[in-house]
Amino acid sequence: MRAWHFSETAYPYLPPQDSYPSIRVSLPNRIYDPAKGAALYDRYIDEWLIAEDEGVEIMLNEHHQTATCVDPAAPLMLAALARLSKKARLLILGNPIANRRQPVRVAEEMAMVDVLSHGRLEAGFVRGVPYEILPANSNPVRMNERHWEALDLIVKAWTHHDGPFSFEGRFFHHRSINIWPRCYQQPHPPIWVSTTSTGGAQQVGAHGYIQATFLTGFDTTKRIFDAYRKGWREAGRGQDVPIDRLAYAALIYVGDTESKARAGAEKLLWYVNSNKVPLHFSNPPGYVPVAMNMQLARGAHNVVSAFGTKQGTVDGAIEAGTMFAGTPDQVLAQIKKHWHHVGGYGQILIMGQAGFLEHDDTVHGIRMFAREVYPKLKELFPGTMPSGITEPSKAAAVTV
Repeated sequence: MRAWHFSETAYPYLPPQDSYPSIRVSLPNRIYDPAKGAALYDRYIDEWLIAEDEGVEIMLNEHHQTATCVDPAAPLMLAALARLSKKARLLILGNPIANRRQPVRVAEEMAMVDVLSHGRLEAGFVRGVPYEILPANSNPVRMNERHWEALDLIVKAWTHHDGPFSFEGRFFHHRSINIWPRCYQQPHPPIWVSTTSTGGAQQVGAHGYIQATFLTGFDTTKRIFDAYRKGWREAGRGQDVPIDRLAYAALIYVGDTESKARAGAEKLLWYVNSNKVPLHFSNPPGYVPVAMNMQLARGAHNVVSAFGTKQGTVDGAIEAGTMFAGTPDQVLAQIKKHWHHVGGYGQILIMGQAGFLEHDDTVHGIRMFAREVYPKLKELFPGTMPSGITEPSKAAAVTV
């Protein structure tokens, strides 16, 4: 099992929720205090480096025009961490390439970070959440097709070393591609793709990339991982799916007492309970298939629509499998229960900071997990691929 410390670099100093219609897209940036924001960047970077000191890897992401994640250019933060950190793997999850106009620029940025970090990059790619459509001035229709075409182009840019080549796709057209620098890791850094749908997971499995899913609980995660395994096997990759190909992200807080753990977990839930977004931002026309919208109209829940229900309480979130919180023994038992229910995974992505969880409490949670839970997880669930190996067949595997 490999663990990653994840922070969305939130800006929590907001007016009362009833004074604005949405925390994303339309919240006026006059609310943002640059001095407070600079202090937050300093402490978030410090926390990532403390996680590294504790033997935990580093993860970051990007979002746009939102207080929930004030990291609109994750490659910049990634470059800073590449220089400041020394040994941790660096996961960006990820680049919203369906909304980017220049996939080749993404390939260049990631290759540069891989070299700057001496080969510690893990390159993640995402379709992009629906709230990103308007800020990106993007088209919500055919995003999956754009995503996969962009990723194919990026991989080709990373692996072609014999001078310029051209690319003529449905969405992207380039006459001359010959990136400098090329990646430090060969043939390229490990590739991650995040998805919360079974169709997307099946595609990720067919490609053999690492599949990550975020706050999908028990049964939805099992369906997603099963779809990944189906795609893996149908692509002829064998019956045994390497356990490190699967990753789960949850809100996690470990305290040395139950009361301290609950207090920290309550603050982490800011991410869930502050996520006030109107429907025209969270479900723009064309973003999901018509059949899915029909299911939603009949009462089905997706990850976002489930926020604000019982998952907005510590007990409800633990029951749903979107949060692991408590003393070390309690958290270990919660993770084991989830791991066995979904069929196993080799990577755990820890959203260990959100909202008003202060620096000292964040560091306490990092250290308690790293020292009291992580060693037991690695003993119980060995088999994660060693750093720098990009060939799926070399990883330990599990048949489920």
